[in-house]
Amino acid sequence: MDKTSTKSIFFATYLLAIFLTVTGCNKSTSTTGTPPTMVTMDVTTTAAGTGAYSGGLITTPLTETLTSIGVCWSASNQNPTTADSKTSDTVTVESYASKVTGLTPKTTYYLRAYAISASGTSYGNTIQFTTSADLSAVGGTVSTVAGSATTGFADGTGSSAVFDSPQGLTIDAAGNIYVADSFNSAIRKVTTAGVVTTLSGTGSIGYIDGPIASAKFYAPQSLVADAAGNIYVADFGNNMIRKISADGIVSTLAGSGDAGYVDGTGNKATFNSPRGLALDGQGNLYVADQGNNLIRKVTAAGVVTTIAGKTTAGYADNATATTAQFNQPNGIALDAQGNIYVADLQNYAIRKITAAGVVTTVVGGLKLSALISNPGALTFDAKGNLFISDQNGRVLELTTNKVLLSLAGKTATAGFADGQGTSALFNAPQGLVADASGNIWISDSNNNRIRKLVPPSGI
Repeated sequence: MDKTSTKSIFFATYLLAIFLTVTGCNKSTSTTGTPPTMVTMDVTTTAAGTGAYSGGLITTPLTETLTSIGVCWSASNQNPTTADSKTSDTVTVESYASKVTGLTPKTTYYLRAYAISASGTSYGNTIQFTTSADLSAVGGTVSTVAGSATTGFADGTGSSAVFDSPQGLTIDAAGNIYVADSFNSAIRKVTTAGVVTTLSGTGSIGYIDGPIASAKFYAPQSLVADAAGNIYVADFGNNMIRKISADGIVSTLAGSGDAGYVDGTGNKATFNSPRGLALDGQGNLYVADQGNNLIRKVTAAGVVTTIAGKTTAGYADNATATTAQFNQPNGIALDAQGNIYVADLQNYAIRKITAAGVVTTVVGGLKLSALISNPGALTFDAKGNLFISDQNGRVLELTTNKVLLSLAGKTATAGFADGQGTSALFNAPQGLVADASGNIWISDSNNNRIRKLVPPSGI
């Protein structure tokens, strides 16, 4: 071989080596996506024991496109994968809802969220759950304690008492029920025997602090009693949180009277149509600030801060509470662990806010709106069961075993009838409160009555 040919071969080999080196370096330094970190939403099962609801929450920023998301489950694989049964869902911001079908009653399953991208498959935590026996025919027994179809403002016993759009309820240590009688702008008291009296409010709207006989409210929506006998009121029309002391004096704990959004102390803070109220063991109030789409906290000293949500209405679960979104939050309740549950009215969902500020959907949502079409008030009983008023005509129970039951009433069927299960009828049920015996008291707002529901035993 001549020298010219040898040089040509050597030069070609040299160029090839450089090319392979460069392309190899480019490959090693190229940027690839990272699979997301995610958590699995709580699992709620159907009353028939054949279905469930869950979903996923992505807790880290997405660096690549997801090709598939959902939940996967198995009765035998304790760490289910996409090779097992799975759903295929649509992501909404950082979260999504999943509907699981084809389950067997009285069977234990394992479920977790998944997400597939170019760089692999991510899984959330595994949740073990057991479907119930068929409970779809189970119902509670409803009776009427006070009020009638008549609209007005009159004290009395049973049907001789008159309300006008009763809303929120609370209960004192003696078992007396207190009612936010909204259109009468009054706070009423109902004994277990159905004797109705007026605690405060004159029947006309206004804003006056002072002795209960002369104090005035403006369309109160919710109220809650503490162990000392004080009652706190979400004074909806006045955009304030009011306090009725045990010795009969009404004062303003927080709010300026103007609709707005400002954190602060006392009258330096502003609300926009405060709706639901809940109280923790340290004397802090939690407020569903409906017009602001926020969950607020009010200390015993009247210091107001924002716990969760943004003023822009929306539907977004998130790992950071103040980046989550609500749409007209309505009722609110606390469980024994201090988690906050919210009836998110226009998102058709029950949401949960943990102590760490993680916001998730417990049941319902835009995709699953038929489950709870108009969630109103929430209350827990002593066993930890959660009761939900669906303003579309029902009272629901989410048991401690995460089974969603329709206890009484019919969806989209307004009426008035006492009875058991679907034979009972409501017209826009609103406030709920559980008594020491586990009975659920209900303000049937458009029927202007206070009803009592005895849940089925053994559930």
